[in-house]
Amino acid sequence: MLTLTGKNINLRPLEPEDLDFIYTIENKEELWELSSTQTPYSRFLIKQYLENAHLDIYEVKQLRLVIEAKNLEALGLIDIFDFDPQHRRAAIGILIVDDQNRGKGFGAEALQLLCDYAFERLKLHQVYANVAEDNLKSQHLFERQGFQIVGVKKDWNLVQGNYKNEILYQFINHVY
Repeated sequence: MLTLTGKNINLRPLEPEDLDFIYTIENKEELWELSSTQTPYSRFLIKQYLENAHLDIYEVKQLRLVIEAKNLEALGLIDIFDFDPQHRRAAIGILIVDDQNRGKGFGAEALQLLCDYAFERLKLHQVYANVAEDNLKSQHLFERQGFQIVGVKKDWNLVQGNYKNEILYQFINHVY
């Protein structure tokens, strides 16, 4: 079974041609809250990042993939980070960039593909995600995929002068 190929989308590695796509995402201030970004990224820095995107997940402890529609349109990004092979766990982050592509099942399919990859290929025991308390769409996405709430981090993120709680979701795979 191809774990990164789905019915409506594929997950693919970053390519040098993704420079403008990544640059746009990383410099959208309304998205900075999701990644705790405080400053914009230059094209130079993103180009350097893309040049190193081929490095092995066991070396850099992260993997970023493009969520790509079957027509080859880049819809968003999905990440594995805080990869811990010793304890067989990792965090997951996901972003569907444009509102018109949200709510169409792309995020759910991407999350399922990534979880399959994490459990089947990387042999992880668990994955987890941190979701802002006011991000109801992401909460719904993770809950529909079987993630369980295991905690709430109170006043975790300071956003525009206000503290926000963050929900910790966890999915434990008992098969592998």
